[in-house]
Amino acid sequence: MPGIYLHIPFCKHKCTYCDFTSFPDRLAFSEAYMACLYKEMELLGKGLGKYTFDTVYFGGGTPSVVDPKYIYGAMQQLRKCFRLSEKPEITIEMNPGTVSEQKIALYKKAGINRYSIGLQTAIDEQLAELGRIHTARDFVYACSLLKGENFSADVMLGLKGQTEEDLFKTIELASRCGAKHISMYALTPEDGTPIYTDYLNGELPDGDEVRRLYDYGCMLLKERGYLRYEVSNFAKKGFESRHNLNYWRRGEYVGLGVSASSFLFGKRYTNTFDLDDYMKCVLSGFAPVVESEDVEKEDAKFEFIMLALRTEYGVSSAAYRAAFGSDWKEDFGEAFQKMRAYFTEEGDITRIKEEYLYVQNTILTEFMNG
Repeated sequence: MPGIYLHIPFCKHKCTYCDFTSFPDRLAFSEAYMACLYKEMELLGKGLGKYTFDTVYFGGGTPSVVDPKYIYGAMQQLRKCFRLSEKPEITIEMNPGTVSEQKIALYKKAGINRYSIGLQTAIDEQLAELGRIHTARDFVYACSLLKGENFSADVMLGLKGQTEEDLFKTIELASRCGAKHISMYALTPEDGTPIYTDYLNGELPDGDEVRRLYDYGCMLLKERGYLRYEVSNFAKKGFESRHNLNYWRRGEYVGLGVSASSFLFGKRYTNTFDLDDYMKCVLSGFAPVVESEDVEKEDAKFEFIMLALRTEYGVSSAAYRAAFGSDWKEDFGEAFQKMRAYFTEEGDITRIKEEYLYVQNTILTEFMNG
């Protein structure tokens, strides 16, 4: 079943690595923005009455920085405008420096049942270097408020001066505090972000160092019972992110808010990245879409392969044939034969071998040209 993503673009401070659409200086506009988000739900929901949505995800920015009454109101509006499944997974991203007991209580009342906490690292000096507004102690406090709840922690690799001991402390903290899911991402220095200067100056770990940290992190997570089900995502059994799995299975989704994307009816839509333009469009009764494209069949085939091979579940020949009426090993025959040594095959399923999953981009590049 499809999912719904809501973009909350406000934050207290923009992190040095952040390339997302976020506005640390415009929190005063949150009430007006959320009113527009409710209006966009109404506009879009009219044409999607036959859809049942299984997941909802509040991302950002920092959704937990806005008044929790707006999140509660968003969930009320969602239920009015869209049909949700009987037991939907409803996630909110949170910065530990913006959490309170009152917020968590209202989130639970709104129906939120999964929390994604941006830990990044347990080393306070590294958090300060990244421009994070929280400390490791704030993370512990946030987790104490979520005791018994389903929550995930984000961990970042490739930080300046990061060691295996730092990573051990970070994963140990997330595990000890009760995270059911841990996402372990390699830092990607984007041009235009402050941290890109550190990258140009050679102050960040190189690719080989990050790979060693990743392998070490995988070992630590496995020892603690977290199973890798996607290249950067690890979960206790039964606690995989349903929302993200829908993306990796090339499922449909609706994106609401500034810069959000949707994938429906074989088309991809993207909302404007400009906050003022977004609000003007919605208040005028127009969809804030600035770009739409049909996903051609050959592109769809590649997306199917690319997304499936990122995961532990791999490519199902039967699922590919059901979607496209052909055999993927024939459609991508040359690339498959060239990369065959990196795959393991089990019945209908083809996966990238575990030891090569981290470098899957190199493998997938071969499939881009069919």
